[in-house]
Amino acid sequence: MDLPRPELALVPRPSRISTRSGRFRLDATTRLRVTPGAGPAAHLLRTLLAPATGLRLDSTADGAFVLALDPALSGLGDEGYGLTVSPQGVLLRAARPAGLLRGVQTVRQLLPYAALSGRPVRGVSWELPAVEITDVPRHSWRGSMLDVARHFQPVSYLRRYVDLLALHKLNVFHLHLTDDQGWRMPVAAHPRLTEVGGHRAESMVGPAGSDRFDGVPHGGSYTRAELRGLVAYAAERGVSVVPETGAPGHVRAALAAHPELGTDPARRLDVWTHWGVCENVLGTGDHVLDFFRTVLDEVMDVFPSPYLHIGGDEVPTTEWELSAQARARAAREGLAGPRALHPWFIARMSEHLVRAGRRPVVWAESGVTLPLDCTVMSWRDPAHARAAALRGHRVVHADHRATYFDYARGPGPGEPLAQPGEIVGLRAVHAVDLAPPTPEAASRVLGAQGQLWTEFVRTPEHIEYLTFPRLCALADRVWDGASGWRDFTTRLAGHRARLDALAVPHAEPPAPAPLPPRVSGVR
Repeated sequence: MDLPRPELALVPRPSRISTRSGRFRLDATTRLRVTPGAGPAAHLLRTLLAPATGLRLDSTADGAFVLALDPALSGLGDEGYGLTVSPQGVLLRAARPAGLLRGVQTVRQLLPYAALSGRPVRGVSWELPAVEITDVPRHSWRGSMLDVARHFQPVSYLRRYVDLLALHKLNVFHLHLTDDQGWRMPVAAHPRLTEVGGHRAESMVGPAGSDRFDGVPHGGSYTRAELRGLVAYAAERGVSVVPETGAPGHVRAALAAHPELGTDPARRLDVWTHWGVCENVLGTGDHVLDFFRTVLDEVMDVFPSPYLHIGGDEVPTTEWELSAQARARAAREGLAGPRALHPWFIARMSEHLVRAGRRPVVWAESGVTLPLDCTVMSWRDPAHARAAALRGHRVVHADHRATYFDYARGPGPGEPLAQPGEIVGLRAVHAVDLAPPTPEAASRVLGAQGQLWTEFVRTPEHIEYLTFPRLCALADRVWDGASGWRDFTTRLAGHRARLDALAVPHAEPPAPAPLPPRVSGVR
């Protein structure tokens, strides 16, 4: 089957594209003309094209390939760009540096598919089709969350993941660093968080409630230098790394390292080896608040993102209801009871971030009223996102039925073990609901992101099998928003060749076996 030409298979789809006749060839004689402020984009272009093409793309004052930063192009916003390709040259323009970085990814996609290979490719003419593109994203938050708390991944893989996000013009890498099963974030003031909390004895086999375990220790954590290097690497590609260190639930690994943080300081816990929702939560003393303020201070020191995720979901309140200290704390704070300690704790951490000039992000939970400073990540129901936007929150859509990539891609028997309960197909992802509840609330709907929780996902290959091509569909929806399903699938047919060049698994899930024919008279 003939694949669509690269210019007809762009993912995400540009806002406006017109094809022209002719082509511009990049070869050993091609030179860049780089205006002031466009240097980072030129560096990225060379870095990304060199492995497959071998092109140097040196700079000269009269280069035919122009990268220009022009603040007067204010209509393009922070991330929009204009790209003109003719047989005589290339002009990539933007008002802001991030726009040039997005345009570089479009240039990559316009080249022959093999340009994305990480190894030298011979015998290919590196030509760009003549096009006129004006491209501005609809949404400012276009993200992907990767859980490294359940199964640790090295920084070398996180960099590859960032590259895949950037190719699809996603701009937020939400890094889930802590949970019941592991603490990966280094905290110099509290080294036991990674020394003890970064290692568990074994892992559950199968979904929550299973009685089988693999008997294999699992662990890992990052250094500050590794994470700072990742942040810099991502920034060069226009991607912001948003860390998550969750509380007051999903903290069993922290409690294993520091029992004094719990509701029963005399109790000794291990790093959790199960999946599901752990009943253990933080205590409510001032020393616990101070401890996690210190954690957040060190997170802010490593991650410059304006947004920091503080978790806040799935917080059982049984331990607080049974704790005399927690009940007393609720009474002192004038709360209705121990259950109200959940939003109270989130509010204390949010205040700390806001005082530092940052924006807290929290998973939405039914019945939990959050401070308006919190950006709400709605995962249970799109109605929660709409209600939060009406209350005045910034909102990121994360509906589990459309953006949770730990659910199976299809019903086929050959699919690997996945989170039970849902199937999230490609079409559901592309149809994720981003409509604001009212025109007035539209500015508060920041965008959407895909989630990959890794209880059942150990390897990079498995991560990418579950992520792609579903993340392509999300990227298309959250960047452009106007393309229909048929248009997307037509472009995806060509885009799969890019995933092949990148060695990203993306095969369609196997179809379920056909039902046997009915026999007359038998139900």
